[in-house]
Amino acid sequence: MNFTGFTEKDFEVFTIDGLDPRMEALKSTIRPKLEALGHYFAPTLSSLVGDEIYYHVAKHARRTINPPKDTWVAFANSKRGYKQLPHFQIGLWGSHVFIWFAMIYEAPNKKGFAEKLKQELDKVYDTVPTHFVWSDDHMKPESKELDKEGLDSLFDRVINVKKAEVLCGLNIPKHEAIQMGEKEWIDLIDDTFKKLIPLYQLAQNS
Repeated sequence: MNFTGFTEKDFEVFTIDGLDPRMEALKSTIRPKLEALGHYFAPTLSSLVGDEIYYHVAKHARRTINPPKDTWVAFANSKRGYKQLPHFQIGLWGSHVFIWFAMIYEAPNKKGFAEKLKQELDKVYDTVPTHFVWSDDHMKPESKELDKEGLDSLFDRVINVKKAEVLCGLNIPKHEAIQMGEKEWIDLIDDTFKKLIPLYQLAQNS
């Protein structure tokens, strides 16, 4: 596997000025690692969810001016794309690595999923580890741990606000991420995905 971990150089990509210079650095340093992670974890996730899972490395092809502030590989049960589907992600901001389950605003059954989450609130709260963080916007790096009341509010927001999203998983701060080796990453990602499978299953059944 062509992945040994993330380095300071990977995170420094997001400090490079200009779309073309940043994209050039992203393609040469981070993208090969995301490709390797995608190739490795697609079969793992296929086995976990009982469906064929494909990986999609972010291309940032629509950008014409602003350089990307984050990048990722996403996993979904379609060769054509992932944004309209419940999916998993591994990616980087300049401040941290994220390992997510995500249902973003393009997904047509996002509202139904949030309604299902609200109905199953106690189960969700008991199933998802309390140290996992949640977000309602994949365009922002901020996320936080939520108690049961916070989860209920998040699910209400996703039901009522078209742009609101459901993202859940782990963030690993840069200073920790650059100290981790290949086996630590593989074990952590594998364990995180396993703990997020119940959310994926709820999304598929909503």
